[in-house]
Amino acid sequence: MPAFKPAYLVHGDDHGRIAERRARLRALANLESGANGLELFEGEQATPDAVAASLAAMTLVLGWRFVIVDGAERWKDKELESLERALGAIPAATTVAFFAREDGRAKAPARLHEAVRKAGGDISAQSSVKPWELPKWVVARGRELGLEIEPDAARALVRHVGERQQRLLRELEKLALGTDAETGIDADDVEALTAPSAERKAWTVADALVAGDGPAAVRAYLALRAQGERLPGLLYWISQRVRIAHEVADALDAGEPPAQIKRRLRMPARAADRLISDARASGADRLRSATCEIADLELASRGGGSGAASEDTSALLAIRRIAA
Repeated sequence: MPAFKPAYLVHGDDHGRIAERRARLRALANLESGANGLELFEGEQATPDAVAASLAAMTLVLGWRFVIVDGAERWKDKELESLERALGAIPAATTVAFFAREDGRAKAPARLHEAVRKAGGDISAQSSVKPWELPKWVVARGRELGLEIEPDAARALVRHVGERQQRLLRELEKLALGTDAETGIDADDVEALTAPSAERKAWTVADALVAGDGPAAVRAYLALRAQGERLPGLLYWISQRVRIAHEVADALDAGEPPAQIKRRLRMPARAADRLISDARASGADRLRSATCEIADLELASRGGGSGAASEDTSALLAIRRIAA
């Protein structure tokens, strides 16, 4: 059986992480002691006096007793006298866990912190990380999972997955299972492993269009359609990539150094180098025409066109015109 401390306080503004900790403890309590060994205090029942009375009451539970208390962020120091006494004499084979989902002025009271410490308990802060701190957070959490993640890879992961720490942690766990951690993880690995399959392949179509490689664009497009991807969804990613290439070509024509453009692009280094090279070769005028072709195709795919051709025929004709 795991070693449990008499008391825990889990608090902070990362409410998702706190919910995970609570769910994990509840599942563990059910596994160790069954439903009879678990007491829950929620809502209006979760008062310091009610928890104190429960801790002081006799119990017929065989094995370890778990008391889980929600809403400690609503309590005030002046309300904690009875609970403070109860924690000072907490029965053997008993664990009480307080959860405080903090926000603004709603904080777990300092007196509760001190009472948990005096009881020999553990206090854990679950704080949301500021958006600009997330890449460092990703590197640190990855290291805990045995992953060596490069800073560019951490930024790419945040870009693909978003800023929710729970989702980032789940993606890190998947990376730990699916990669060779000894070689480290770079931005291209993240690009390949975390972007949705349709999105990655839509970029392949777009990159082939930017490079003027019609046959490669057709092959990628037909493969996507064969696996059931819908044209409007594909065009969203394709148009996004081609517009970026057009902006790159405009910037190059304006005399902006490629290194400066590369720093602005939100993509792995090798992909950025390739896009800049292809955009330079294609030129701003051709890429401007490509964005117009894709915009017309998007309109037609949503029922705004007047032609009789099927959407696949229209898409293949547009690909041929763009790559010509």
